[in-house]
Amino acid sequence: MAPRRNVTFQHRGSQSTGVDGRRQSMSEASEAASEPGSPTRNGKLDKSSRSDRSDKHEHGHADPSTPASEYEKKKQTFITRTIWTLAMIGLFFAAMAAGHLYIIGIVTAVQVISFKEVIAIASVPSRARQLRFTKSLSWYFLAVTMYFLYGESIIYYFKHIVLVDKVLLPLATHHRFISFTLYIIGFVFFVGSLQKGHYRYQFTHFAWTHMALYLIVVQAHFIMNNIFEGMIWFFLPVSLVITNDIFAYICGITFGRTQLIKLSPKKTVEGFVGAWVMTILFGVGLTNVLMRYKYFICPVNDLGANFWTGLECTPNPVFTPHTYHFPSWFPFADSVDIAPMQFHILVFATFASLIAPFGGFFASGLKRTFKIKDFGESIPGHGGITDRMDCQFIMGFFAFMYYQSFIAVYKASVGSVIETAITGLSPEEQLEVIKGLSKYLFNQGILSEKVLHCLGPNLKR
Repeated sequence: MAPRRNVTFQHRGSQSTGVDGRRQSMSEASEAASEPGSPTRNGKLDKSSRSDRSDKHEHGHADPSTPASEYEKKKQTFITRTIWTLAMIGLFFAAMAAGHLYIIGIVTAVQVISFKEVIAIASVPSRARQLRFTKSLSWYFLAVTMYFLYGESIIYYFKHIVLVDKVLLPLATHHRFISFTLYIIGFVFFVGSLQKGHYRYQFTHFAWTHMALYLIVVQAHFIMNNIFEGMIWFFLPVSLVITNDIFAYICGITFGRTQLIKLSPKKTVEGFVGAWVMTILFGVGLTNVLMRYKYFICPVNDLGANFWTGLECTPNPVFTPHTYHFPSWFPFADSVDIAPMQFHILVFATFASLIAPFGGFFASGLKRTFKIKDFGESIPGHGGITDRMDCQFIMGFFAFMYYQSFIAVYKASVGSVIETAITGLSPEEQLEVIKGLSKYLFNQGILSEKVLHCLGPNLKR
């Protein structure tokens, strides 16, 4: 029997692989099954790829790009990237000098745009058109999460304002229950909107939304709290990550030989270690400068303050130099005066160099999963906001946890005393506190006798 020739077999997995033999992602497979052609990220047909294929069919090969055109393209990309880099640096420093509210506004914008970019990569346009409330629910959950997190920060840092206001008091005392109720409303609406034939996509999108909320919005919330604790706890971690990224590139292209991780083939062990050393040196120098300005080291007690008006506070002891004595056998000096912050910065710089980059590796793996180069096009020449913030989120989270665990000084504040009095005392007991405080202030010579006499009879029982 003659052998069969020119016989091809239909493989079971042939419909789920791309032209390069790789398995398609969920969004690609769903999109390919529901819409013709080769859709781009925005759901439009890629006419250029179709024309390229027809050109190859007619001529037998693709027209190679000339070296001159490649050079011009790289040159234009470099110019665009440089201009936008300088613009972002200028905006950042201007906002930091203008005051804490402007930095909070930038962090909020980063939260929202990053959330939009992340949920977009798992969205299937054809399904989204059939399910009207899918995207709306994602934005609803974002709004509820931000309401809860921002409310927690405002209540914690501004108790002395919120808890004495007649309108804000009930919102503050029941804030968590209100937030929980809003979330439950969204959850019930999601369950009620489930449609047969779309269960997998809807639940995937629901889970993807909550992952984005945790990895982006929740971590950015701790960056917000760092701003309230003092500008240095925001600016220092951000600067360390940027510095590490710059020196990792410089050291990598200078003497990098050994690949660090397969997710990022251009990362080298030499660049990784070299950037660690340079980041520590930079961190020590920058900390020495920032500690001299109360605008950076003082917690926020006036949201209207800026770099020129400054802030006033009793500095955290971590910024006060301590005398450390050397062993008797040390030949060069008996002691040295160093602020404890100079030791803490070694931990910050080490985390920014050795751990924070894994936030970038995580983002690289995510992009490879969905076969995309960038998360978006929010910043010309750079890609999306998420591409620039992938390491910053985890660094800000670490800075908050480290500060609260090893640096923060916990003492009674006006807001905490008012909160305790309002939530823990009856109205009669609150009046007794006022009378006791007024007598104490009078005995200390702070309150006049006239004020004391006027205050006493007017206190209702």
